[in-house]
Amino acid sequence: MHLFARAGRAAALRTRPARALSSAEPPMALNDLAPNPGSNKRPKIRVGRGIGSGKGKTAGRGHKGTKARQGGSVRPGFAGGQTPLHKALPKVGFTSRREAFDVVNVGSLQKWIENGRLEPSDTEMLTMRDLNTSGLVNLKGSTAGVKLLGEGEITSSVHIEVSRASASAIKAVEDAGGTVTCAHYNRLALRALLKPHKFEQMP
Repeated sequence: MHLFARAGRAAALRTRPARALSSAEPPMALNDLAPNPGSNKRPKIRVGRGIGSGKGKTAGRGHKGTKARQGGSVRPGFAGGQTPLHKALPKVGFTSRREAFDVVNVGSLQKWIENGRLEPSDTEMLTMRDLNTSGLVNLKGSTAGVKLLGEGEITSSVHIEVSRASASAIKAVEDAGGTVTCAHYNRLALRALLKPHKFEQMP
């Protein structure tokens, strides 16, 4: 009976029509076989688990030394105590000696006047000390002073003394009935202007 079953199965296989290969799909080859993405993750390397693992004993760190210790790492550029390369090479560049002014716009000046933080007068001139005291500028460590620029609008008549002023700022102040005086102060003179109590004799 088993013989008849095998013969019938063989006859059925012979009579089954062969699957026609599509001309657009080439037949699969061995080099097309690949595992699914993410299915063959590399296992974590466990160190210090015996010499048979290849990562035992020193666990890949070698014998002694800074890098063999726990937390044994050196910062980038460290050369073991000798002069590092960034200190051995000569310095490149220069320090700019260009004067750096603290900038004040006429719009900010008008805002300070409206808030009562500056009180212009027809008899007294607003100086850079007044601007510094009111908080409009911070001249701590300044070596150049204040430059007045013309951004914004000013409607109050103000007489002001600064180190520099743009043409638009001068025009805006003069159109409002004020004046602009430009005076050069060196480092010592500017310090004497801001802190006169520290000088017995004005420079």
